[in-house]
Amino acid sequence: MNHHETPLFTGVTNHAKKNPIQFHIPGHKKGAGMNPDFREFIGENALSIDLINIGPLDDLHHPKGMIKEAQELAADAFGADYTFFNVQGTSGAIMTMILSVCSPGDKIIIPRNVHKSISTAIILAGAIPVFIHPVMDKRLGIAHGITTSAVRTALEQNPDAKAVLVINPTYFGVAANLKEIVEVAHSFSVPVLVDEAHGVHIHFHQDLPMSAMEAGADMAATSVHKLGGSMTQSSVLNVRGKLISPKRIQTVMSMLTTTSTSYLLLSSLDVARKQLVLHGKEMVSTAIELADWARSEINLLAPLYCMGDEIVGRDESTFDLDPTKLLIHVRDLGMTGFEVENWLRDTQNIEVEMSDLYNILCLVTPGDTKDSVNSLVQALKQLVEYAARQDSSHVNGPEIELPKIPRLAMTPRDAFYAETELVPFHQSHGRIIAEFIMVYPPGIPVLLPGEIITQENLDYIQYNLEVGLPVQGPEDFDFRYLRVIKVHQAIT
Repeated sequence: MNHHETPLFTGVTNHAKKNPIQFHIPGHKKGAGMNPDFREFIGENALSIDLINIGPLDDLHHPKGMIKEAQELAADAFGADYTFFNVQGTSGAIMTMILSVCSPGDKIIIPRNVHKSISTAIILAGAIPVFIHPVMDKRLGIAHGITTSAVRTALEQNPDAKAVLVINPTYFGVAANLKEIVEVAHSFSVPVLVDEAHGVHIHFHQDLPMSAMEAGADMAATSVHKLGGSMTQSSVLNVRGKLISPKRIQTVMSMLTTTSTSYLLLSSLDVARKQLVLHGKEMVSTAIELADWARSEINLLAPLYCMGDEIVGRDESTFDLDPTKLLIHVRDLGMTGFEVENWLRDTQNIEVEMSDLYNILCLVTPGDTKDSVNSLVQALKQLVEYAARQDSSHVNGPEIELPKIPRLAMTPRDAFYAETELVPFHQSHGRIIAEFIMVYPPGIPVLLPGEIITQENLDYIQYNLEVGLPVQGPEDFDFRYLRVIKVHQAIT
């Protein structure tokens, strides 16, 4: 296929050049009815293609023209049979995957370190999660991937599962042996769904982990906006094989997608595909070189440690690594990752992707230069000097692991819609929770609706709150109360 073409972007811009008189939404009409300060900042070109699905521009819900052509080019680029554009973020694509294969009461095998969109989809589908605990890195305090042997065991114990979901790569760039996992799942005739939110670029470079479509997975929610050059909230859902019905996927995605689809976002997907196919290898090579240079420089800044290839092959969960992710371990500085994030923001004007108790995560992408990466390295040098002058006695606590997976007393959907009550946080031990609790980012659930609250869960939540990490989920933001399933007393 001719990947120099951009049928969607070209079609939209050609329409804008005709400058038609508009009597349709959006009401700002090319910016004329908009606040002038915002209009000037955004620019007339962008506003001229902020359009809706009128006849000449095709319709994402029933693509027959330029959107269909753009999706076919994307499918060819990713090695998929079908590719569906999505403007609801990768969260929307993930929910589409799960709702396409799961009905109420169906089991789905998933890692515990999943994004909150997966938990949401399980509630919407009425599915029953079968959790696999990811391998924990005790030194870094992070979760890696799931192992092939754990997937095989889960399938042997749950042969009626409708799907296996895998994260490839993880938020921190670590990949399990996806091809082997796919082979195991397919031997049970079970499809593999892949959360590829942080792996759009891996398909376009041989030195990165194997992509979902290369590994033979059945569906992959791939976040083009994160690392592929499209606009925020734009994503694709790649589909391959015969275990999943593409018509079912289109139906479900249409149910979850706004009817006022953004042609700015859709067009950015079209041009990002062109860029990745024609220049992706070169662009990713540059990002890898910059990241490798930064990693070597950071690892000279004792006591900082930046994870690299030395972890590959340590066990089944660390089969491969995306080196463009700089996971920087700061625990030995005597500061939390959260404190380091704030210090970099306040003193160096640097924003990181994420922080947790003991790490910060920085992404190196084709949008970086030697100057931008060097700025990070120089800032970290100053950080080491600053930390050496501080009292670090408050940080050197025990190694942190995710709590054990709580027992599921009822399906997440039943718990979410059950009759509930609020109870004091410190009196909730043993109750069935009716809301989510997670540390976001990355959104790994500590508790899901339907699980029995343990003291270990409460201690973990309390510790994260005390050090200032973004624990989210409960309707009571202050965590004084948790919403639990109501206990009905017998009439006496």
